[in-house]
Amino acid sequence: MRRLTLPERPGWRDKAREVGFGFHEMYGEPYWLDSAAYAFSLDEIEERIEAPTEALHELCMEVVESVVENERELRRLSIPESRFDLIRDSWRAGDRHLYGRFDLAYDGEGPAKMLEYNADTPTSIFEAAWFQHNWLIDQIELGVLPDGTDQFNLLQESLIEAFATFPADRIIHFACWTANDEDRGTCAYLMDCAVQAGHRVEMIDIRAIGVDAQDRFVDTSERTIDRCFKLYPWEDMLREPFGPKVRAGVFIEPAWKAILSNKAILPLLWERNPGHPNLLPAYFAEDPRAAGLAKSVSKPIFSREGENVTLLEAGRVVETADGDYGAEKRIVQAYAPLFAADGQHAVLGSWVIGDRAAGLGMREDGGRITRNLSRFVPHVIDA
Repeated sequence: MRRLTLPERPGWRDKAREVGFGFHEMYGEPYWLDSAAYAFSLDEIEERIEAPTEALHELCMEVVESVVENERELRRLSIPESRFDLIRDSWRAGDRHLYGRFDLAYDGEGPAKMLEYNADTPTSIFEAAWFQHNWLIDQIELGVLPDGTDQFNLLQESLIEAFATFPADRIIHFACWTANDEDRGTCAYLMDCAVQAGHRVEMIDIRAIGVDAQDRFVDTSERTIDRCFKLYPWEDMLREPFGPKVRAGVFIEPAWKAILSNKAILPLLWERNPGHPNLLPAYFAEDPRAAGLAKSVSKPIFSREGENVTLLEAGRVVETADGDYGAEKRIVQAYAPLFAADGQHAVLGSWVIGDRAAGLGMREDGGRITRNLSRFVPHVIDA
């Protein structure tokens, strides 16, 4: 593993705008980095990233199976008791899931370590699936990269295959906060994949979803929403006033993903698989063992984009991130160093589509906490 510096593609910003990637810059800062790449060997991809990703996903699914019928464990995950039946019904019905992204720490030496599983509303799928592939093709054609250079990127074809497993018997609504460029762009890309899989689709602002007299969700044309991809976290949906009207079988990701999209799964994984080479010791904050970690990371169980994450050394705060989380339960995880080069710290986003590892996206940050303004950097497999 190494970080490369490369020339930017001429006119790449125009290309980004043409395909709806207007959020290549966010809040006045670059989000997509066209002038760098992370390089891996094929063995690294296959043995250190792809295989562990699938193994970790299997472990996570085993946790779901073991806790979904266990009320004590559901409480440990801070799932509202009034929604236990929804979670169970969704799992028992075999509600299909679509995708997720493991964030992994890998420094090019030892095994990759799971930091967390973004199993509910992961973004950066368009950048990972389409735009970095476009970057690769362009850089090969420009002679910047040699013929035969590859990527770990089966994302688009895997998404189309995954959407094809859903019956094409009804419209799939795609719901997000449409005023947010990143959320709208993510939904637009996934809609295109669904269309290629034979589905009819419709985008709706999540705030415009209504409820009819039969307590069914409806769109602005009063059509029943029978299947809906939503970029809205389950931990929030379960607590909304409309939460009691949510039923199994409607939403992608399914309700049982509330178990996986929750950092409380980290201590549950460690309890069940102590010493696993791709897991880090993790405990609930009140567990006395948490204080025994020499270097650790304290995380709210529902935090996103690195918000309210704190790095500790011997119990002393050495780096922290502000945010809107932190009132909920916290977990403490052993610290794993990220790959560092050129003043940047890189986290690996290893994607799972259905139940298969399908691609890689890299994000880097100047600090050791990967935050909302981290940059997406393409990757290559050495020819």
